[in-house]
Amino acid sequence: MAAAAVRALLRPARARAPARFLLPPAPPSAGARHCAAGSQFQYIMVQKKGTKQNIGVIQLNRPKALNALCDGLMNEMKVALDLFENDPQVGAIVITGNEKAFAAGADIKEMQNSTFQECYRSNFLAGWNRVSTVRKPVIAAVNGYALGGGCELAMMCDIIYAGEKAQFGQPEILLGTIPGSGGTQRLTRAVGKSLAMEMVLTGDRISAQEAKEAGLVSKIFPVEKLLEEAISCGEKIAGNSKLVVAIAKEAVNAAFETTLSEGNKTEKRLFYATFATDDRKEGMTAFVEKRKANFKDH
Repeated sequence: MAAAAVRALLRPARARAPARFLLPPAPPSAGARHCAAGSQFQYIMVQKKGTKQNIGVIQLNRPKALNALCDGLMNEMKVALDLFENDPQVGAIVITGNEKAFAAGADIKEMQNSTFQECYRSNFLAGWNRVSTVRKPVIAAVNGYALGGGCELAMMCDIIYAGEKAQFGQPEILLGTIPGSGGTQRLTRAVGKSLAMEMVLTGDRISAQEAKEAGLVSKIFPVEKLLEEAISCGEKIAGNSKLVVAIAKEAVNAAFETTLSEGNKTEKRLFYATFATDDRKEGMTAFVEKRKANFKDH
């Protein structure tokens, strides 16, 4: 989305969030655009971080367009996610933007002249769902604007951490359309029908504090501490068995797809499955022996 088009949507937020924002962080080192496998990206920066270099970090990098989600960016995102998914060292993934914008929406210029036939034939936006199908935990570290596709991207993640000045919204109605990548579905499940309906039908935004109170956001941090805290959360997760973490994630996600009865059955099956793992045996043995577990992800 062109910066001018994005800013046209950014009328004063209902929560009266401050109008001033910090400048984007300084450009990272030359190697920051490269992933573990050595690939180079144009729209994102990919690194491993954490004390054990076991947290994959994907930073959206279209600052002049407020990190608008163009096709190129989302294609690169899929490549980076696949690389981290297949990297045995990585235990969790963090997706972030800069201090002004996580992502201010989809790139409207790319879809402005699209027709129904083109959208239907190409299954438009279907590839965006890759974020929600990664088996490793994904944490969204949201500073600034998370609007439209940016809000949908955050909601595809497993955990959302927000900076104090973050703003969330689904303003597609102001463009004569509706959310197309899970906004009406995930937002309703996260915050309830009334607030979701209000946000979708008016295009109004909510502040980080409102998002936390509504259940959309897990925790709020100072802007400059957000990424550090998201990586710290990822390190806690990565310290557990990666195999069992994936099983636990599957169990929690089942709550959004099934009835309570079926969800409980799924949980039981997955719980029983952990007894086929070496890590379950190691974890319980370590507890009984009063020592730290040494998980092997097996």
